[in-house]
Amino acid sequence: MIKSPVISQAILDRIDSFNYVQKPVSLGQITSLGDGVAKLSGLPDAMMSELIEFPGNTFGLALSLHQEEVGVVMLGEYRHLKEGDTAQTTGRILSVPVGEGFLGRVVDALGRPLDGKEAPPASETLPIERVAPGVVTRQSVHEPVQTGIIAIDSMIPVGRGQRELIIGDRGIGKSSIALTTIINQKGQNMRCIYVAIGQKRSFVAQLVSTLEKHGAMDYTTVIAATASDSATMQFLAPYAAASMGEYYASRGQDALIVYDDLSKHAWAYRELSLLLRRPSGREAYPGDVFYLHSRLLERAVKLNKEHGGGSVTALPIIETQAGDVSAYIPTNVISITDGQIYLESDLFNSGFKPAVNVGLSVSRVGGSAQIKTMKKVAGRLRLDLAQYRELAAFAQFASDLDSKTKAQLDQGARVSEILKQGWDEPLAVGDQVALIWAVTEGYAKNIALKNMAEWKTAVLSALQTQEGQAITQNLSQAASLEDQTLTELRALLTKLNEGLVHLMTPTQEKG
Repeated sequence: MIKSPVISQAILDRIDSFNYVQKPVSLGQITSLGDGVAKLSGLPDAMMSELIEFPGNTFGLALSLHQEEVGVVMLGEYRHLKEGDTAQTTGRILSVPVGEGFLGRVVDALGRPLDGKEAPPASETLPIERVAPGVVTRQSVHEPVQTGIIAIDSMIPVGRGQRELIIGDRGIGKSSIALTTIINQKGQNMRCIYVAIGQKRSFVAQLVSTLEKHGAMDYTTVIAATASDSATMQFLAPYAAASMGEYYASRGQDALIVYDDLSKHAWAYRELSLLLRRPSGREAYPGDVFYLHSRLLERAVKLNKEHGGGSVTALPIIETQAGDVSAYIPTNVISITDGQIYLESDLFNSGFKPAVNVGLSVSRVGGSAQIKTMKKVAGRLRLDLAQYRELAAFAQFASDLDSKTKAQLDQGARVSEILKQGWDEPLAVGDQVALIWAVTEGYAKNIALKNMAEWKTAVLSALQTQEGQAITQNLSQAASLEDQTLTELRALLTKLNEGLVHLMTPTQEKG
């Protein structure tokens, strides 16, 4: 028999140990629902970008805060909801899972798998919206991102931590440049993230197939918010990619993010803003459309050694209409980025691929993102090309040209020919330096212009031999153009040209 004092003491002990903390919950009711947007009355404590919980384990994102109502964009299926249903705040900002487990996977903007496999193992969860790293945590961009594209690596270099815009009309090779860059990162200790915003699902499937074919999916994550997905998912996708990239940078690693493309991202945000009844401005975009992209691209960073030394490099893509770079979104993004690679329709249609207009393209990082040997040979290359473009415009009206002008035109035409390159033909930086040096030093001056492609292939093949690989390795690692290396390269090219007499012009064959 238990005595009453024992029972009393047990009750008192239980009361003392009872710890109940009442958490205040902010509640609201759905007043309207449709087109992926819910308007709620109440929710007085809702925060911007906070997750709002609806019945049926459904969530939304608070994007519009007013005194009378809160505008919420829905995440996922919402057709089971109706007006009058109750919603509540969660106190959580939307986050995305990140980690090495996402390499080789295709996921949506919330990190959920789209490739039919199990959910990737997450190392941690990071908010998709984060303040960009401050000035004291950064250092200047000084390490190159080798794209494998000779026209870019030589004249419009991209550095680790840079934001380099790829801009041009539809269907002239913007995505191809990004794809070539990712393929060229094999063995470069670079984690790549490709964000497909508003693209067709067939494009994403082809992209993944191409990356797998070249062994690039091993170090790449594809985030897909396709044209058939909601505007909300298209809006969130690039921010999720930035968080994934920051995960690698915080651990001293390098990440490359391709945003394909931010024009469709701006369209998705405009659609959401109009549905939320925000005041519209120029071209019906909301007033904060500049902040939309600036807060995203400012997250590209090269961290200093005290903060790990990692980097996030951004390659945003913008689609222009009829080459109009003065439109609203293109001018906004140009002003945010550290330079642009401008692709021209006329060059593309004339067979010049990649259709990079060197005159309108610029890298504000410049030679800081180039190896020493490339910096040495590229200055001459750009000069030859600039003189050629200027002279070619006048030469078509001239009936007779002096020998010096003809020589400059011939040299420029040969320089242009070596810049032609297929998207699936990335070149190692040592091969690029050797090829540029060979042309600028006149080793191609006797080659017929129509045979330049064959000569280029022959030179690259010679550089793949044991002797050639030793030369290109020295060129890619040396602090300057060493005399010994140049002597070996001269001997290699002279011997090669002796066996390529059939590629020379008829007059040169006779001589």
